[in-house]
Amino acid sequence: MPERKLRVAVLADSDTRWKWGALTARRLVPDHRLTGYLLRGRATPTARQLGEVGVSADRLTEVTCAGFLAEIEREDYDVVVLALVGGAVQAVLHGARALWPAPGRRPVLVTGYVGVVYEKLADGLLLRHGADLVLANSRHDAERFRAVYEGVGADAGAVTETALPFLGGAPYDPGGRSAQRVVFAVQPSVPDGRADRAYLLERAVRHARLHPGREVLIKLRSRPGEHTTHLEEQPYQRLAERIPGGLPANCRLVYGNMGEVLDGADLLVTVSSTAALESLHRSIPTAVLTDLGVREALGNHHFLGSGCLASWDQLDAGLLPQGDPEWLHAQGVRPEPAGADSAVVPAAGSGAGPVSAGASGSVRDAYAAARARVAELAAAGQLPPPRPYYTPTTAPGYLPGILARHHLAPDGTPLPGAARDTARESRLRRRLRAHLREAARGAYRHGVQRVAPVIRRLGEL
Repeated sequence: MPERKLRVAVLADSDTRWKWGALTARRLVPDHRLTGYLLRGRATPTARQLGEVGVSADRLTEVTCAGFLAEIEREDYDVVVLALVGGAVQAVLHGARALWPAPGRRPVLVTGYVGVVYEKLADGLLLRHGADLVLANSRHDAERFRAVYEGVGADAGAVTETALPFLGGAPYDPGGRSAQRVVFAVQPSVPDGRADRAYLLERAVRHARLHPGREVLIKLRSRPGEHTTHLEEQPYQRLAERIPGGLPANCRLVYGNMGEVLDGADLLVTVSSTAALESLHRSIPTAVLTDLGVREALGNHHFLGSGCLASWDQLDAGLLPQGDPEWLHAQGVRPEPAGADSAVVPAAGSGAGPVSAGASGSVRDAYAAARARVAELAAAGQLPPPRPYYTPTTAPGYLPGILARHHLAPDGTPLPGAARDTARESRLRRRLRAHLREAARGAYRHGVQRVAPVIRRLGEL
């Protein structure tokens, strides 16, 4: 008989986390049936955003936290990837503990980070503690993660080194030409002030005017009215409307999959976006801007030692920053030789995940250890209940509020009315509820992007 395909579910709360979660699922369980769930909230992605990500599922459903817990209890999944903010991960872990308070058959719970971890390291990690695997995107991150867990006396055995699942694409080939296409990858919340964002856009426009032979693309994450992982109060689309004389002919706003945009790029410019890691993986010249300082609030301090820190002035003068090999190896971005104890596969790879080429042509499979661990746990038959570090004993003033935000009681069980059985609702009622939710999101987004900035400016008068 053919071997049964493992059943995998991904719960995500934004477009970028859906991309990370779905691609991670592919790396961990290459041959599987994938069911996707979108956690209902302010950042729930639109159909356009999901299409731009380009990662599909066999089924995709919008749920609440309590609804998702009911789903994983009913559907008997083998693996569940939690692509969520820390508080939501913690809520699901406690909900799962309430469902399986004793050893039994339950899904393998996997979580991690979408990209660069440059803020709230301890808080975010402790909220993820209790998952069976906490994925680290590099050797550097794995060491930091273990240090945090060990520092509070928590078990660090779940920390597993992997790599970002979306690293890939053709290596950069300059073909003897200078930078002809410059991509400025913007971020929704970094920087967050209107003046700083307008400055960065103006510098990109100035670069286009100084180099009329270059094409400058402003790579946007979302359209006005859409939200992604972070709030965007000052969309670059609206700032571009205020550029005197408009955008020059060789400068334009673009959307689309970041990997496809990078296919023709000769220079990637950003403040601290994960796009920099995608670019560096391909050996594309990459600039992490210092114009607004090198600050923790911006996240560009993460790139200290990378060789990529530069200003628009330096880029205007022709600088094409190249990443430092040692830094890139430590960050899991650039190929490094396969060690004696590493899993080695042919240089072409198997399609199962990011691989790193060694000098001899062999490669190190970055997901080999994680994939083996998932397979071992999924085949175990019985798993112990999740054991998060935060409990009513260790964090009595913190944990209940986190769970309540997701309509769970302090013991992880759904609060009354939280797990509404929508299957019994009429089609008309479900459709009406969906329209009301979308209207509420629209009002919220309008308030964030239109009303809040006006009130803030009035408060400064």
